[in-house]
Amino acid sequence: MPFSQLPSLISEALSERGYAEPTAVQAAVLEPEARDRDLIVSAQTGSGKTVAFGVTMAGHLLPEGGVFAPPGAPLALIIAPTRELALQVSQELIWLYGKARARIVTCVGGMDPVKERRALEQGAHIVVGTPGRLRDHLERGKLDLSAIAFVVLDEADEMLDMGFREDLEEILDATPDTRRTLLFSATMPKPIVALARRYQRDALRISTIDDRRGHGDISYQIVTVSPADIEHAVINLLRFHEAETAMLFCATRDNVRHLHATLVERGFAAVALSGEHSQNERNHALQALRDGRARVCVATDVAARGIDVATLSLVIHVEVPRDAEVLQHRSGRTGRAGRKGTAVLVVPYPRRRRVESMLRGARIAAEWTEVPSAELIRERDRERLLATLLEPIEGSEEERLMAERILAGKDPMEVAMALVRAHRKAMPEPEELIDLSGRGGEGDRARPPHRDGFEDSVWYRMDIGRRQNADPRWILPVLCRRGHITRNEIGAIRIAANETFFQVPRAVEAKFRAALKRTARDGAEDESGILIEPSPETPRDAARTNGRKQRGGPNAGPRGFDGPPRRNGKAPFRETARPGRPRQDKAARGR
Repeated sequence: MPFSQLPSLISEALSERGYAEPTAVQAAVLEPEARDRDLIVSAQTGSGKTVAFGVTMAGHLLPEGGVFAPPGAPLALIIAPTRELALQVSQELIWLYGKARARIVTCVGGMDPVKERRALEQGAHIVVGTPGRLRDHLERGKLDLSAIAFVVLDEADEMLDMGFREDLEEILDATPDTRRTLLFSATMPKPIVALARRYQRDALRISTIDDRRGHGDISYQIVTVSPADIEHAVINLLRFHEAETAMLFCATRDNVRHLHATLVERGFAAVALSGEHSQNERNHALQALRDGRARVCVATDVAARGIDVATLSLVIHVEVPRDAEVLQHRSGRTGRAGRKGTAVLVVPYPRRRRVESMLRGARIAAEWTEVPSAELIRERDRERLLATLLEPIEGSEEERLMAERILAGKDPMEVAMALVRAHRKAMPEPEELIDLSGRGGEGDRARPPHRDGFEDSVWYRMDIGRRQNADPRWILPVLCRRGHITRNEIGAIRIAANETFFQVPRAVEAKFRAALKRTARDGAEDESGILIEPSPETPRDAARTNGRKQRGGPNAGPRGFDGPPRRNGKAPFRETARPGRPRQDKAARGR
């Protein structure tokens, strides 16, 4: 059905907004076979879902004259998982039904419930809200659902993930059996299927998602880094892409707070969204993103649900998502409405195999690449600056007079240099990451070459080796953190079956030993569970001592284990406790 065949006032509103033809999801719900049936619609966020169910309801709710009668009990109920999404849906419907004089009431957590109750008592044609607040009004007798003709569950999978199943069931049980139920969900897990079977009749299944790809307009990239370099990698990715708007995902509100503070300190215009922020703070943050005062948003998964920023072109997964669905939902914040987007996963070396498995399961094609170097970023900066300065300029008369005054006192070369300097001054400096070249291959895992400057050195040992998947790429940051030295102060690394030897220059050995004591726990172990101690033998002498006690033990990880080793049944650390800061991992991995 073309939009022109919709009720005239709805058609006019769509035309004024520039909607010429329906999107895929809008066309699907307007097909003749879908008009009078319950619907289960699989569609990505940002695909035009709100207009889709808005025009579907219009054909049944609007009287012949195209204008609503005075409001009474609500005729339609739209339920969304978050305040942000509910408010967006409400605004879209206010626009769509504006000329039809629809009264739309929004009920969401974080707003004044007394004002919402008064609005409901005055009557409404459509109510939009979040499950918890709607259930509260229902139980208080302020939300009358006896006349409901339409119920829309928007992003139903997210609502179940957030624990709203009981709320949804209580609300749906209070609606008439004659209602039409439209269920929109990006994914179709078993709980969604069960909910549909209970509350829908002969539902038509519609999917506008290509199952072969996570998202057609998103380019997936993966960068592998040392755990200690996660924050530096994020900074370089932001500087390299220079996206108009970027969203960074962290696992916890503490991580959001820490990374946001780091970025602001470095000069990025950044805002944060997490469970600790009030609705006012969230609204201000979103408005700053939309009007360009902020270009970076650091958020948790839950806090970012329902957010739609048109200029968002870059998503960075600072911490690896727990599964493929979270990966796709995070990434789906970009690449909308025909625009291209980029999603980058920052993967610590120990977790690369888990990410490979996740991508295979989701059938997502991703490019494995390196974190942009500082020199590469500066080269891109030069290209962008040249492109910006060489663009044609149409200045005002005042600007032209100012330019003439500047040229009268400065020659063109000095003016150009001032422009370059001003441009660079406003940009945060890129980071130099740990250079692990020459340390990560299989060949130097066993016998890395001797390094110059370590003729007078002391050997130390760690009680982990090949059988515990010891790897210089994550060992090196551990040594730097424990011993308070730099990577350049660590010599050859020799990895044996159950232990690892490394060199420290005698000149810094006292400092290194003292730092080990300060950072150690009982038994000279730190939070990673790795013992670091002076070695009475060189690697060659140790190899000759066949009777040496094996330290792998029954808890040693198998060869090929994806991650750092275990001791006493524990993995030494997980990089997601705080971006760039390891912590103890309580999960049972590698079993």
